Amino acid sequence: MVSTAALAETAAALGDPTRLNILAALMDGRALTAGELAGIAGVAPTTASGHLGRLLEAGLLAMERQGRHRYHRLASPEVARVLEGLMALSAARSRAQPRLTRIGPRDTAMREARTCYDHLAGRLAVGMTDAMVSRGHLDLSPDGGALTEAGAGFLEHLGIALPAASAGRGRTRSFCRPCLDWSERRPHLAGALGAALCRRCLDLGWMRRVAGSRALTVTPTGWRGLRDAFGLDQSAAISDAR
Repeated sequence: MVSTAALAETAAALGDPTRLNILAALMDGRALTAGELAGIAGVAPTTASGHLGRLLEAGLLAMERQGRHRYHRLASPEVARVLEGLMALSAARSRAQPRLTRIGPRDTAMREARTCYDHLAGRLAVGMTDAMVSRGHLDLSPDGGALTEAGAGFLEHLGIALPAASAGRGRTRSFCRPCLDWSERRPHLAGALGAALCRRCLDLGWMRRVAGSRALTVTPTGWRGLRDAFGLDQSAAISDAR
């Protein structure tokens, strides 16, 4: 069982705007140097170094050495999951304030499609997940999820190779689980399966990363693929975004 002291230490490490900015910058799975993170957080390198040390000590970051450089990344997908949950909780609180009527990121591109560590998030990711659930490809619950045999066939048709043990109705949470989308307030697909789907969309050229951002752009080929595979329509997405 996690001790109260350990829980308090983790909460304290998260309870600083600069440290949260650093963690958010790493939510797309990248590894960045201290100087890059200092620039993103808007603080001096020496200040960033202190914050990075605190995050490393709390087990929220991992550091890798490559030559003269030290690269920092999130310690695990679980850290990204906690951050996404905090974003959803904070956005829900903001929504309760009368002056704020819009939830989630203001950037339209971020709301439409983005990465959540190693899987897809945003309006399109929620739409893809909804389509798979409604077609009987996924069985999701608040506690976990499972890929059905029909779902395994669907993903294999998309070119996603699945381990033999993953087909059928095994409920390995790390393989297939829901993740609450902080802008849509509904689940998108996470776990190893969500990561595989994200990689495939990028490999197919359906989506492209936006430099310096977690946002993704959908290509014309991607819109055709999303329409044929998931029934997602570009004009409806644009209309909803407005």
